[in-house]
Amino acid sequence: MQQLNNKLSTLIEPELEEAKSLIEKAFVQRRTLIVVGNCKVDYVGRASSKLELGERLLIIKSDGSLLVHRPIGYEPVNWQPSGSVFHAQVKDDILEVHAIRQKPKENVKVQFTKIYTVTSIMLLDAGEFILNASEEDMHKAILLRPELIEEDFKPISWEKKVEPGFVDVYGMDKSGRLVVVEVKRKTATKEAVLQLAKYIEAIKLKSDRQIRGILVAPSLGKDVQALLESMCLEFKELCPKKCAEILKKSGPTSKLESFF
Repeated sequence: MQQLNNKLSTLIEPELEEAKSLIEKAFVQRRTLIVVGNCKVDYVGRASSKLELGERLLIIKSDGSLLVHRPIGYEPVNWQPSGSVFHAQVKDDILEVHAIRQKPKENVKVQFTKIYTVTSIMLLDAGEFILNASEEDMHKAILLRPELIEEDFKPISWEKKVEPGFVDVYGMDKSGRLVVVEVKRKTATKEAVLQLAKYIEAIKLKSDRQIRGILVAPSLGKDVQALLESMCLEFKELCPKKCAEILKKSGPTSKLESFF
């Protein structure tokens, strides 16, 4: 065994019993466990599956979640959510790692015929995860919180089809005027202004109501404000980070689902 410090222990090509000992110790200490070797996987639960022998990566995290990865691809081929209970045993020259969940009832058996490495590590992570929203996320945040555009703004639809393309958010202001909202997650350019103007012209052909156009973005490029004013269009500053925080706090809601 190579023990670099109290945080990390690694076995290189261990005997199965030796690997089992480190794996069980990692379970007791709620450490992150990484096992690389030749294995097959059986799953029984909400469905069932079998994965024949192959060289793979088994990851068990401190919260009781399990993932089995192939050598390629970013998604696990097998996985089990947090809250699993684990045990390991060696029988007939096979090391079996068994993960069991009670609600819903499901279990995964990973059977190794050969172990290349086992690593047990104590990981600490209190860092905040900050996600800057996509343009679609910004649309959703506006639907959830219309006041991001202005007070009493009422969304009617999103990605409304018009002849030049799709209007990001379409709504009505407190005076009953139609509002066309074009959203950009980065600095808005003159092209975004012209795009917004095309949408407004297309809607004017089918409606005799007053129409406002609002360009929403974290910032404007050079001379974009002057172009907006010359075309009687408006700008609303909105940061993608703020939209991501709104979606994170709100979660799924019937109010948002009604727009989809």
